[in-house]
Amino acid sequence: MNAYLQGLIAHIPPLDKGQRFILGIDGLSRSGKSTLTRALEEQMHKKNIPCFTIHIDDHIVERKHRYNTGQQEWREYYFLQWDIVGLAENLFHLVKTETQLTLPFYHEKLDLQIMREVRIPDKCVIVIEGVFLQRKDWRSFFDFVVYLECDRELRLSREAEETKINIDKFSNRYWPAEDHYLAEEQPLRKADLIFKIG
Repeated sequence: MNAYLQGLIAHIPPLDKGQRFILGIDGLSRSGKSTLTRALEEQMHKKNIPCFTIHIDDHIVERKHRYNTGQQEWREYYFLQWDIVGLAENLFHLVKTETQLTLPFYHEKLDLQIMREVRIPDKCVIVIEGVFLQRKDWRSFFDFVVYLECDRELRLSREAEETKINIDKFSNRYWPAEDHYLAEEQPLRKADLIFKIG
């Protein structure tokens, strides 16, 4: 992990006052995105590099908009799990220039999106971590994207045992959406840096 971190930090340019660098941490589920992001935050803190992190999964929509919609399950996951256009307009279009954003945060227990204001430092590396980041609606907003390549068997082994029991959900929902992303968006080709995990 340390070698990955040093390689990634080497791609972050020095920032002048008021500058922001938008860094994407992309990869499929359980590929290690959150782990890499946490380690990157620690390293940037040690190096006095100001950073601000956004987790795309904090901004999913309510269950009624992503389950039992009449669409195929994989399409619900890929196209409906997030408000793709809304995040483009209210997050990606604004994150490089605005100091305050109003974003929907998902509250799992209440199954509600709650609007919150977030303040972003004038000068910082903005780390955006999540799955399917290089979809065509979002890719152009990033200055740099690292993709974590990790095979399906290893990723599945990292799931909780109770989650793995429901293998139909993976077969019907998650894996076809991942296959669509890999074929349609070709994230391995579009990424600026690839880390092979496992």
